[in-house]
Amino acid sequence: MIKRIEDNLREFVYGGMDGAVTTFAIVTGAAGANFGSNVILILGLANVFADAFSMAVGAYLSEKADQQLEAKNKGKDAVNEESPLGASIATFISFVIVGFVPLLVYIADYVFNLGLGDSALVYSVFLTLAAFAGIGYLRAVATHIDKAKSILETLGLGVAAAVISYTLGTVLERIIT
Repeated sequence: MIKRIEDNLREFVYGGMDGAVTTFAIVTGAAGANFGSNVILILGLANVFADAFSMAVGAYLSEKADQQLEAKNKGKDAVNEESPLGASIATFISFVIVGFVPLLVYIADYVFNLGLGDSALVYSVFLTLAAFAGIGYLRAVATHIDKAKSILETLGLGVAAAVISYTLGTVLERIIT
């Protein structure tokens, strides 16, 4: 299992980071626009599955193109060890798993009728920051880079995306409505 993760680390990190960032951006943007929890949940779930599929297709085609180019340049016997299908599956799975994190509070609020309202965003922020930290840690362990630096880098990128999205949601809601 560890070997499989190492073989597809790029896809796990890329898919997971993109899953968290895009879903978190949708959640924060919709919250900034004062959309209700039901709209946030619909947009978020639609994003997770559609974008995960898109990312998986992109990973598959990218890996396949890399292998075809390598085979062309080095001869037909030279092929990368990584499977295009494995890369696409790793991307899809990590996108879905980590992409669900910003939505977990909204799902729990819907299923258990918790009545969280606006506080759902606060809980979602904390859960998603933990997911970013986890991705940064995984990347650091697998690539043997500084853990703190990797965690701070992923946290910073995630927070930047959320701030941009929330601000745009707020501004656009005022302009459009």
